[in-house]
Amino acid sequence: MTQPVVPQPAAPEAGDLAYVPTAGPGVRAILAADSSFDVARFLEGAKSAYRMILEAYWKGDLETLRSHVEAHVFDAFASAVEQRKTDGLSLDNRLVVVEQAVISEATLERGVAVIAVRFEADIAAVTRNSDGQVVAGSLSDAVQTRDLWTFRRDTGSRDPNWLLVETDEEE
Repeated sequence: MTQPVVPQPAAPEAGDLAYVPTAGPGVRAILAADSSFDVARFLEGAKSAYRMILEAYWKGDLETLRSHVEAHVFDAFASAVEQRKTDGLSLDNRLVVVEQAVISEATLERGVAVIAVRFEADIAAVTRNSDGQVVAGSLSDAVQTRDLWTFRRDTGSRDPNWLLVETDEEE
């Protein structure tokens, strides 16, 4: 006699996860320390920051970057922008879509919240020389990227904004 097949609840899609399970204790600690913290709103803000910071970097808009990133991150971005200028290169990149943004790590230490977000996005990337000729990439072919960006905020601060403190590209 065969056993009836009992449907199992569907596992959440990866895109539905707000954070990986190991980040749960940190997320709960931040929620406890900061009553205004909202995971979904944080992730929407992180995606907006990802787009805005990338676009400012690609354009070489250092003033926009300055207020959203920590000093050492700004210095790295500024150095890369200056090198592009020295080399006579410009970026003509487009963030096509952020497919996923998931909190991969969260901690709260002495009132300072630190959250790492793993982004999966499609980016159309083109590098042009000083004559405007394409020297690398293609706007018609987006490349999937995986980045890990870390944001920090003092939960006692009246400023609701998070600061980008680290960027890493994941393989």
